[in-house]
Amino acid sequence: MRIASIIAMAGAVLLSASAVQADEATLSKAGCMACHAKDKKLVGPSFKDIAAKYKGQDAAAALAQKVRSGGKGVFGPIPMPPNPPEKISDADLKEGVAWILKQ
Repeated sequence: MRIASIIAMAGAVLLSASAVQADEATLSKAGCMACHAKDKKLVGPSFKDIAAKYKGQDAAAALAQKVRSGGKGVFGPIPMPPNPPEKISDADLKEGVAWILKQ
């Protein structure tokens, strides 16, 4: 029984790690990583800075809308261009924003 528990936990860790890689790969494919990085400011804020700013808030829908329509002023004067569904699907956007907020 103990071995089965260990195997189940190892499987959960591997699935979690592959989900993180998938979300980062999705954000990279959509072009997000050209301006953002996980833990340092590039053109735009780091994903960790975004998560810290919205910690404790129900901000996922508002952030997804901001990614769709673009914006400026929240993290400085450099605008973020809009990102249409052709660039990142609604499902990928939802997963990407959820991943960002978990940083």
